Amino acid sequence: MKVARLTLSDRASAGVYKDLSGPEIERVFADSGVEVAEWVRHVIPDEQTGIESLLRELADVEACDLILTTGGTGPSPRDVTPEATKAVLERELPGFGEIMRVQTFPLVPTAILSRSTAGTRGKTLIVNLPGNPKAIGECLPLVIPAIREALRHLQGE
Repeated sequence: MKVARLTLSDRASAGVYKDLSGPEIERVFADSGVEVAEWVRHVIPDEQTGIESLLRELADVEACDLILTTGGTGPSPRDVTPEATKAVLERELPGFGEIMRVQTFPLVPTAILSRSTAGTRGKTLIVNLPGNPKAIGECLPLVIPAIREALRHLQGE
């Protein structure tokens, strides 16, 4: 399985601080026993056109099975990840964002501010995750079973 992880952050892409969210995605996958043959890693600014372009390239050209984004899902004016994702999706799967919000709300009431979504483009599944490494550790395990099932469907199994 070829998986891309995109950290969407103005400050991390500028080197103001180290990307901790991307490596957390890989840690959660390793701990869950999901085997990834190849990781594609990017850290880019919160620019909608750049995000859309990279999502298209990773799905259409690089043929990633799965693209996981981290960051840019809140209510801030620079948080444009859901808009960029929806612009490239062919089919939206809103249940991913819904379950992450519902399940983490009792732990963090501000989880309702997340606008994470997911969907498909061709045979690629795209899932938006929160930008906080702790939130990734709480949210990603919730959706890994659905990720596995969606990938089986997309691969024609």
